[in-house]
Amino acid sequence: MEHLLDTISDLPAEPVDPAQVVTGSPTTGFRALAAVAGAEVGVWEITPGVMTDVEVDEVFVILSGSATVTFDDGEVLELRPGVAARLREGDHTTWTVHETLRKVYVS
Repeated sequence: MEHLLDTISDLPAEPVDPAQVVTGSPTTGFRALAAVAGAEVGVWEITPGVMTDVEVDEVFVILSGSATVTFDDGEVLELRPGVAARLREGDHTTWTVHETLRKVYVS
């Protein structure tokens, strides 16, 4: 059996779609860990840069790093280790990643 730490220590990185990149060259990676009652549980990571996104329903907890998420309505989330947040399907966001961010999510 694989240990959880071994499973999430190295996430496969992919460049962010250039249409979403505002500045920098952010990459993202994720690994799905389980499906629970129809929801996916996993780990997601993004490197520094600024990108836009359209969200899915998701609850997450930040494990490491820091970022600012700005919603089109002006709401701002400051993300750092230990912060829990919810995103709603269809939210338009801008992610400003200051330090590589890693989160555990349920969506």
